[in-house]
Amino acid sequence: MESHAIVSDDSELLVLVDSNDEEVGYADKKSCHDGDGILHRAFSLFVFNDAGEVLMQQRAPQKRLWPGYWSNSCCSHPREGEELFEAVIRRSEQELGFRVTPNFLYKFEYQARFENQGSEHELCSVFAANYSGAVNVNRTEIQDWHWIAPRALDQDLLVNPHRYTPWFKMEWQRINTEFQDQLG
Repeated sequence: MESHAIVSDDSELLVLVDSNDEEVGYADKKSCHDGDGILHRAFSLFVFNDAGEVLMQQRAPQKRLWPGYWSNSCCSHPREGEELFEAVIRRSEQELGFRVTPNFLYKFEYQARFENQGSEHELCSVFAANYSGAVNVNRTEIQDWHWIAPRALDQDLLVNPHRYTPWFKMEWQRINTEFQDQLG
């Protein structure tokens, strides 16, 4: 059963950080993504099933940044006063309809602009998790989804790189080269 609950809005306070991941304040989500963006804490989650496939989501058309693009299983931000692991678990439940036990892989900083709509400027922690049950997506966040074998995903990235979010492409490349032994 799919959900249509609104789980995020432009007024929620995000955690501003420096390049060492030290908190330096808070700002609303809209301000964090205006212009070139303000560096803030974020996360990306990659969910793998028992067959070794990764769960991909197509971002909802109403998303401000990269609407309709394909990306990793779930990505978002911890809110003011929220621990990162708690945020990953909260968003997996809100967006995908199931709870995960996240495994931290690595952290990186990036900045990417989307047309004239704004930018991501994030210190992003990347997590992996295993799950093979039912997926119940939240349609306010996700337009479409599917499980895909890593080899098929690699091939589609070569042929259709324009279909994917910039952070996903960076993360997937590093996961493929450094973390394959920790997945599945």
